[in-house]
Amino acid sequence: MENKKHNVGLTSAELANLWSQYMNDSLAICFFTHSIEKVEDEAIRNILTSARSIAESHISKVKEFLTQEKVPIPKGFSIEDDVNNNAPLLFTDTFLLVYMHVMTLHGMTGYAGAVGSSVRSDQIAYFVQCNKEAMELYERVVQLMLNKGIYSRAPHINPPSQLDFVNDQSYLTGWFGKKRPLNAMEISGISYNMQKTVVKVVLEIGFAQVCKSDEVKKYFEKGKNICKKQFDTLSAMLSTEDLTSPTSWVSEITNSTISPFSDKLMLNHVVSLCSAAVGFYGAGLAISQRRDLAVAYTKLITEIGLYAEDGAKLLISKGWLEQPPLAADRKDLAKK
Repeated sequence: MENKKHNVGLTSAELANLWSQYMNDSLAICFFTHSIEKVEDEAIRNILTSARSIAESHISKVKEFLTQEKVPIPKGFSIEDDVNNNAPLLFTDTFLLVYMHVMTLHGMTGYAGAVGSSVRSDQIAYFVQCNKEAMELYERVVQLMLNKGIYSRAPHINPPSQLDFVNDQSYLTGWFGKKRPLNAMEISGISYNMQKTVVKVVLEIGFAQVCKSDEVKKYFEKGKNICKKQFDTLSAMLSTEDLTSPTSWVSEITNSTISPFSDKLMLNHVVSLCSAAVGFYGAGLAISQRRDLAVAYTKLITEIGLYAEDGAKLLISKGWLEQPPLAADRKDLAKK
């Protein structure tokens, strides 16, 4: 029999991957464009320029995929509508590099998930390439941070002298009596989440300093307090074990009161990072084997999840929340 090539449409997961990438990368292009114009350090400018070029190539490819499938191109964000290039730099060069570190972590996580949820060969190949680009950029960012002495390493622990197995149920406890020390996986999860939380704190402080809407300003200030408290909660987990915490970068904000970005872009950025934090906290919860840590993570997830929901409501009230593709409403269609 003659082999026939069938045109297989995108699955909902593949469509979600492309739609999300378009929104994220159009926002990133805006953030990088203003930063590239104002940053003083040449090496950091090169990192930002490479990141913008990667994001621009993604936008072009996503448009191509969606056009082939006759799916509307999202509006996303644009330099014309969402960037004020006349505004001074809001964050220092140092923080911009720290920001890039966390954003590449988000990128690698997202692209790995996109590969795992894709079926079509072109989608798998595309997101494998995206992940490769993100990993290469991550390596450059980390190397530059190390060269500048600003990389916050995860805490060191003494390596075990021998193999051991858990032989007591008390290994899982943590509410009463003597708690066992944190294990390496738990320490890694706490430190990893702290690195992301502190970036949200800095963004919320800076954005509150320059945003125009009083409602949005109050939201950022509320988020700053929540995220600082969560950072302190995670830090306390480490300090009780005499372990070091990642650096706080809250001093890396300039005195500018002129916003480089639209309130729409800043609010969407913070809400998306807080929504992502729910997943990262969940990953920390999954590898925690002490019950007190599980309870603490559950509280963090609930708190940041409610804050993200409040942000989504504010975006809707402002008309700034772009709707992802929806499944057909069969009941509504039946009525028609």
